[in-house]
Amino acid sequence: MSLYRPLALVAAIALLGGCATVPQPLQGNYTVISSAAAQQGGAGGTRVRWGGEIIKTEPGQQQTCFYILARPLDSQARPELGRSGGDQGRFVACHSGFYDPEVFSRGRELTVTGTIHGTVTQKVGDYDYPYPRVEADVVYLWPKRPVYVGTAYPPGFYDPYWGGPWGWGPWGWGGYGGGYWGGPRVIVVRPAPPPAGK
Repeated sequence: MSLYRPLALVAAIALLGGCATVPQPLQGNYTVISSAAAQQGGAGGTRVRWGGEIIKTEPGQQQTCFYILARPLDSQARPELGRSGGDQGRFVACHSGFYDPEVFSRGRELTVTGTIHGTVTQKVGDYDYPYPRVEADVVYLWPKRPVYVGTAYPPGFYDPYWGGPWGWGPWGWGGYGGGYWGGPRVIVVRPAPPPAGK
């Protein structure tokens, strides 16, 4: 037996173990249709998996409705970081029960699965916006992404050749870059690491 076969098998297992997986409640097969396309009608009864950023959460007596700025989903079915709604549009997803607007707050990332059930018109400024309505069977609130404040360098690293009167700056040698003169703070947002054992 060749030595390459076991090595290839180990490499394949390691590669699959490192892949991102869709959380169990969000798994399944869904129709690929954007919320913007669903505004035109004719998509009633279609099963979808949509996500985005919460605009507002409105609890009612029997159910809570989430108004969402749609974003494309990544390989984990999480709304993609840094992608605006753009042509994805907006949608509203409603699920039975009470969901606290302080927990499901503006800007939090949410993925839902459910069935399209017509549209609901709400004002956006002075415009009557037709939100496609999803009767949600799963509402998945993603944990907040960690925020790292600092520079692009590892903690404790200082580059003596960047900035200041004797260093290399963005405008050449001796420029007014970071380092010595204390440039602007940079906020780097990195995706959360995959759960242990995945």
